[in-house]
Amino acid sequence: MSSNLLITGASQLLTVRGRVPRRKKFLSDVGLIRDGALLIRDGVIAAVGTRLAIESLPESRSVEKLEVGGRVVLPGFVDSHTHLIHAASRVEEYELKIRGASYEEIARKGGGILNSVKKLRAATSENLKKRAHAALREFAEHGTTTLEAKSGYGLNVASELKILRLHKELSAEQPLEIASTFLGAHVVPAEYRGKRGGAEQYVALLTDKLIPEVAAEQLAEFCDVFCDRGAFSRNEAKKILEAGKQRGLASRLHAEQLTRSGATQLAVRLGAASCDHLEQVNKADIRALAKSNTVATLLPGCDFHLGLRKYAPARELIEAGAIVALATDYNPGTSPTMSMPMILSLACAQLRMSPAEAIAAATINAAYSLLRDHKIGSLEAGKQADIAIFDVDDYREIPYYFGVNKCWMTLKKGQPVFQKAHASGWPLKNLL
Repeated sequence: MSSNLLITGASQLLTVRGRVPRRKKFLSDVGLIRDGALLIRDGVIAAVGTRLAIESLPESRSVEKLEVGGRVVLPGFVDSHTHLIHAASRVEEYELKIRGASYEEIARKGGGILNSVKKLRAATSENLKKRAHAALREFAEHGTTTLEAKSGYGLNVASELKILRLHKELSAEQPLEIASTFLGAHVVPAEYRGKRGGAEQYVALLTDKLIPEVAAEQLAEFCDVFCDRGAFSRNEAKKILEAGKQRGLASRLHAEQLTRSGATQLAVRLGAASCDHLEQVNKADIRALAKSNTVATLLPGCDFHLGLRKYAPARELIEAGAIVALATDYNPGTSPTMSMPMILSLACAQLRMSPAEAIAAATINAAYSLLRDHKIGSLEAGKQADIAIFDVDDYREIPYYFGVNKCWMTLKKGQPVFQKAHASGWPLKNLL
C-alpha cells in the first residue's frame, strides 16, 4: 500500500483531537466525525474531516484509496504498561490462584516474579525474541500501534541488559513502536534475599552499575520501580528513581497495587510520567494526582485475572481531575492479554468508564504518559498515521463485544501491519 493514502467511508471517525491531556468531562470528547475521511502523505496525516471535504481536496484524486465501508476509524491504541519480554507463561500459578492461593502466598513460595526471573535467565535471546515477535503481532491484531515495554524479569546485570537490548532490536525489526523502560527494581532477586544488607546491596547495584550502563547505551527512556509490600520501600524507590533522573530517565512507578505504600505521593513529588495500578489509593492520593501532570494508568486486566473484587477508583480519579490512562499490563503472571479492546470492556463494566472515556484513556492520555502525545494518540494533521479500523457500526461496540476482536485493519505510519483475512464463505463446504 502506498504511503500516500485516502482512507474514506468511515461511519464514525474518532479523531480524539483537542486538548492534551484529557481531564474530567474532556476525557469523553473523542472528536467524532460522521462519514469521515483522512488523507495521509508519507505516513503522516495531512488532512482530517468529512468525506465530502477530504475527497474534494485536489491531492485526494491522485492517491491510493482505501474504502472502509462504514467501519469505525480511530487512533491506534497506545499500550503504556507491558512486560513484553518473558520466557514462558505461569499457568501452573493460575491453577493455584483458582484454588484460592493469593498473589503474595505464591510469591513467598518462590513463584510470581521470581519464577519468571528463573525462566528468563535460562532462556536464549533467540527464544525470547521469537516469543516477543508473536506477542507484537497479537498487539497489532487488536489495534495497538505503540507500546511501552519493561525489563524486570532479569534482575541481574546480564539479564536486564539482555531484555533492554532485545527491546532495541525489536524496535528495528518490526513496525510497532516500543518505548523501553528499565524495571530492574521489580523485586529483590533471590540471591540477595535472606542475607544481611541484601536489599541495600541490590539497590546499590541498580543505582551505581545498571542505571549508568542503561543510560550510556541508551537502552531505555524510563526508569520504573515496583513500590509495594514484598518489593521496594518508598525510600528505596526514591533513591532508584532519582538515580534514573540524574541519567536522563523519566520516572514511572508501580503504585498502591497490593497495599497503600505512599508511592503515588512520591510519584507526584518526583514529577513522574505515570504511576500505575492504584487499586489502594486514598482520597489524598487522588487529590495529589488531580493537581499534577502524573498520569494515573489503570490496569483492570490484572485485577480481572487475579479474581480481585477491588478495582482502581476510576470514577473518583476522573471526577477529581486526574489524567487517567488504560493499559493491558501484559505479563505472564497477572495479565496475560494483548487485547486493548478487552481492557476497554473491563474499564466500562468494572471501572464504570464510558466507552468514549476508555478510548481517550487508551489513546491520547496513554500517549501523553509516554511523552509522545505530540506525534501519536490522535488523528490530526501533522501526526503519524497510526490507525485502527474496527468492523463495527458504532465505536461503543468495541468494548460492548467483550472478548471478541472486531479489529479489521491496523496501520502504523500509514502502512498496514494487520488486516483481517477474508472469510471463505459460510457454511464451509467440502469439509468431508
